[in-house]
Amino acid sequence: MKGHEPKVPRMEDILSLPVQDPPCAEFSAAHIKWVKVEGGRQGGDDIALIPFPRVDDFVKGESSNAECPASFRIESRRKRSEGSISKPRVDCYLEYTLYWCSYGPEDYRDSESTMGDGSHTKPATGKGSRPGRRHMMRGCLCHFTVKRLYTRPFLALIIYNQRKHVDKTGAPCHGILDVDAVGTRAMYAPRISEELRQKVMSLLYIGISLDNIIQHHAEVVQGHGAPLNRDAFLTRNDVRNMERIVRNSSYKLHADDEFSVRMWIQRHQKHVFFFQDMSSTEPFILGIQTDWQLQQMIRYGHSGSVASHSTFGLKKLKYPLCTLLVFDSSQNAIPVAWIITSSFVTQDINKWIGSLAERIRTKDPSWRPNAFLVDDPSFDISFIRVAFQCRSLLCTWHIRRAWMRSLLKKCRNIDVQREMFKHLGWILYSTRSGSNADDAIEEFMQVYVDQCIFMDYFKRRWLPYIELWINSIRSLPVASMEPQAAIEFYHLRLKSKLFDQQHANSYTRIDWLIHTLTTGFHSLYWLDQYSAETGYFTNARDKSFLTNAWYQALQIPDVDVILDEQNLQLAKVISQTNRSLAYTLWNPGSEFSLCDCPWSRQGNLCKHVIKVAILCKNRQVARPLLASQVYRQALLTLLQNPPDDPLVLEHAILRVSRLQQDIKGLEDLSNNGLLQPSMPEMNSQLEGFSIWPRF
Repeated sequence: MKGHEPKVPRMEDILSLPVQDPPCAEFSAAHIKWVKVEGGRQGGDDIALIPFPRVDDFVKGESSNAECPASFRIESRRKRSEGSISKPRVDCYLEYTLYWCSYGPEDYRDSESTMGDGSHTKPATGKGSRPGRRHMMRGCLCHFTVKRLYTRPFLALIIYNQRKHVDKTGAPCHGILDVDAVGTRAMYAPRISEELRQKVMSLLYIGISLDNIIQHHAEVVQGHGAPLNRDAFLTRNDVRNMERIVRNSSYKLHADDEFSVRMWIQRHQKHVFFFQDMSSTEPFILGIQTDWQLQQMIRYGHSGSVASHSTFGLKKLKYPLCTLLVFDSSQNAIPVAWIITSSFVTQDINKWIGSLAERIRTKDPSWRPNAFLVDDPSFDISFIRVAFQCRSLLCTWHIRRAWMRSLLKKCRNIDVQREMFKHLGWILYSTRSGSNADDAIEEFMQVYVDQCIFMDYFKRRWLPYIELWINSIRSLPVASMEPQAAIEFYHLRLKSKLFDQQHANSYTRIDWLIHTLTTGFHSLYWLDQYSAETGYFTNARDKSFLTNAWYQALQIPDVDVILDEQNLQLAKVISQTNRSLAYTLWNPGSEFSLCDCPWSRQGNLCKHVIKVAILCKNRQVARPLLASQVYRQALLTLLQNPPDDPLVLEHAILRVSRLQQDIKGLEDLSNNGLLQPSMPEMNSQLEGFSIWPRF
């Protein structure tokens, strides 16, 4: 209803317009209320303000027009630096981008019929013949301009110069409204979608042949019936062009690593959510997240858990790598963001985590995870709480794995190994010596004084930080074995992919790390999801990384676990591949249980340890996990000092009813010698429990 559109007579009034941010992931002109300014082309241009981070969503939405599917290309782009203009106009730009429908502006519909007579038509814009696009040029005049405002860099001014997909005569020139286009490719968008491009590129990086990709695509299209869009017309030439890109791609864009990284960032700006170049006072920080990773973070992170896998490659890579993970329905970890920094990621989390949260909520304002799992106690959880608005949990997979692998390497006696491993658990959770962790450490070092190699390692690597770990365990809830298994599984896969000896000479280059993560490694996880959802290419998946230890543990029948409930010193689990073999577990039901299976003897969390822990918990025949004991005791202290933080208070109230049911079971276990006796004041505190749920 153009007659009722509000008018803004002067461009100087644009900042008074409302900023429009449609709630859908992608949106088009139909979702926006436009205002017309006088003096524009075609009798006046339509304008609107949107958040600058949502420009790509608008372009994608406009390309999905049902009547005129299109693909908008960047016809021209200009940029200027901040501070370059002393008195900018209200519509002055930092970035200027002109988007034009790929079916125009040149029109070769008539010239195609006369190409045989040697005549040629020069494009109206003077840009040459646009090789490879001649067949799709139909004179479309639809185009719009996006200005990132100089005085408001977070806003984008959209100036729609021509909203209709028409030629110079005003008639539709492609899509279903163009009668000449019916039955031809001009009915659809001129290029394949980004989703299909991502799919084909991922299959190529994994090693799927061109013929197999074409055959697979034909099967998918046949299953859909009639063509739905341009993707149905994928040709061998399309795939061959992408195959050439994959074959010719190189991580080394420049001999100088730093310059090469800057070139990659310039070419892949939409995949960079944060970048800070190194200076004399600031560290290098690069945050990477592809569109597919963003989709997975929104899909699985909402009402789920986000976990950190930090400081990977500290000894081999130039800068350590931090990965943020989410967990799918099979509890496999999926990398959804990578952070590369020259400092410890925990020190500068305040710089990048806000940008990541803003990027996610720009796509989905309602997105909110249940918990954020940190694997390093030096993380400042206050920044996480502000950015993600969720509680934080401590995940001990890293310290458990490091201690276990070091024990297996530095101590040869298996009996001493299991006793030391159990004692390390007591130290970490301070359950053997009450609140005095120093006594537990001193006892440990005296009892095993003859284990010189491990003790030297423990004193050098862990003793300076052990108090930080213990205090974090007392103040934060500790994650269960389920995410620990998934994170460790991701760690092993990342290690196998990156630390291949054929790439040893490239470890010190950041551009190599970026290229490896965003191409081959990224494609492995894309294939996992695609194969699980569609059933295609199951044989192409890496068989050694199909399921993690937690999922494998769920496949072990309870009857294959031999557990003496009267003597919980050890347990046995029958092998699932060799029924005549049984593996032995010491200290069953604990995070610091040790198994003699080959996988565990390599320092990994095995399915047998997890299975026994699940069974012990279900049967209530062993002490709760050490982490649960510490967490329950911490919650009890909240009775005397209720927290001011409403999020913590809400969590404590929800947990307290469960504590009432569990506490008697803990006392029974304590009487049987399976749990250290509770502090005397606990029983008196329990009398007041019933008032909490009534708040």
